[in-house]
Amino acid sequence: MRADLIRVYKSVHTWTGILSGMALFIAFYAGALTVFKEPLMRWATPPSPSASVTQWWPLEDTPALIAKTLAQHPAAAREFTIHLQATESQAGRLQWKVRGAPEADDHDESSTRHYVATLDAAGQALVHETHPAELAGFIDVLHRVVGLPFDTDPNRWLMGVVAGLYTLALVSGVVVLLPSLVKDFFALRVGKNLKRMWLDAHNVVGIISLPFHLVMALTAVVFAFHDPIYDLQNKVLHGGQWRTGPPRAAAPADAAARSPEALLAPARLVASAKALSPSFEPYQVQYQNATGPRPVAQVWGHDPTAVSPRARGGFVALDPYTGQVLSTDYLPGRQSAPLQVISSFFALHMASFGGAAVQWMYFGLGLAGAWLFYSGNLLWVESRRRRALPKAAASPLQRLDVRLMAAATVGVCLGCVCGISLMLVAHKWLGALAHGGSAARVSYYATFFAALAWSFWQGGARAAVHLLWAASGLTLAIPLTSALAWLLPGLGPWVHGSPAALGVDATALVGGLLLAWMARLTQRRVRQGPTDSVWSGVPPAPGSASAAPVPGPAQPAARAASAEPLGLGPRA
Repeated sequence: MRADLIRVYKSVHTWTGILSGMALFIAFYAGALTVFKEPLMRWATPPSPSASVTQWWPLEDTPALIAKTLAQHPAAAREFTIHLQATESQAGRLQWKVRGAPEADDHDESSTRHYVATLDAAGQALVHETHPAELAGFIDVLHRVVGLPFDTDPNRWLMGVVAGLYTLALVSGVVVLLPSLVKDFFALRVGKNLKRMWLDAHNVVGIISLPFHLVMALTAVVFAFHDPIYDLQNKVLHGGQWRTGPPRAAAPADAAARSPEALLAPARLVASAKALSPSFEPYQVQYQNATGPRPVAQVWGHDPTAVSPRARGGFVALDPYTGQVLSTDYLPGRQSAPLQVISSFFALHMASFGGAAVQWMYFGLGLAGAWLFYSGNLLWVESRRRRALPKAAASPLQRLDVRLMAAATVGVCLGCVCGISLMLVAHKWLGALAHGGSAARVSYYATFFAALAWSFWQGGARAAVHLLWAASGLTLAIPLTSALAWLLPGLGPWVHGSPAALGVDATALVGGLLLAWMARLTQRRVRQGPTDSVWSGVPPAPGSASAAPVPGPAQPAARAASAEPLGLGPRA
């Protein structure tokens, strides 16, 4: 390929990567954590007094629970869920939620209120409000809208634009690497040339994980713009008659309200779902419009032998009064070929196939992807270093845009790591409060912007050391908090003994130690590395030419001699 075309593609790769890299670091780091969203929810949810398995009435008594609850709270018939299995974080067998702000976005649950119903000793419905952990959901929001606080249409569209730039960066990067792909694919030249080593590692990780990144990029674009795509498809191909929502039982629109006492027992519905697919493992039954003219019951579950259409599994839609099968479009293993293709995109993006082995693989690929964007920015910074002449007395002052990019990269990326770790710790200490989840979210943004400000004040080199040690300490505080909960149960935090919840603490322990190792390496690089680098913490010699920018037409010499490097604060 012609050298001038290679230069064009290299420029495209560089600038699309620069424009989207820091946002994608947040998306990938948070996305790696959301692979284990369910364990995070269990770890973060305070145990409820009514969550004890002994206080859950048998599944056979659920019809009475449904009838008595809907008699007291008719609005719950619009949508409620019956949980088939008791867990530490479930407050009861029957749960429903009420959206506090009807005008809110469909994905925005910040104003949603949650309720749970159980039967008391006298067999009467006992209803109370619950406050489930918002932590895992908020991390997922950070992943889906690149660090913005709300999962709204404009924020998702912004994510779509970032994903589009991400796709361009992937394609152009492959084109740039093609001429030397065979020669450099397995080359990892470790030595004094750190830039060469980082570039080799960046290329190897990028090529090996290219299929994963292509799937992430393309599916992210579709997820961001799926509502406009569906609307356009409905108008152009279906004449505005496309069914939106799950299939429902046929009934006249003016039919009288049905009695919840006539609903089939959830156990009957579960048996019907199992008859369709013996490998299907149901975990809940979700009722919609239960007493209305067109009711539906969705039996949700997982199938380890099939691809799941959604991250939380798949479902079969049934008539809750007759048991008639309404749809198997979203039942794993029973989908049509076109729907199976669509479900495959969801499954490939959300790791909803292959069990724990695939989840751990995606977790590693997600963290590797975050490092890819971080290292890409570092390579850009290093490639624009002004080097000292061999006999120069001091190192030259680096360009302002290079120093600002170094500070921004360190502040955004490490600020995200610090913020998420502190948020997990804060959620344990504040989760028992009614608004503990909101306080934990505030702690994330306070930490993120504090890290960003510190990075610009101290400069990228010194801030990298400080923030890596801070990230290590905050991440190690996660298992330390759980350990305190074991030793001092009355202190405030709680701990779940399930293997999934303990896995969160074990992963945080390993992550905290790795961050400490990175902090030590970075500290040595800052102290002993080349002084003509942005990543050097050695101050210029007083009175040297590097202590001030070179005077130019727009900057008089007298002013240049006394100027402080913008955005870096006092020198250490």
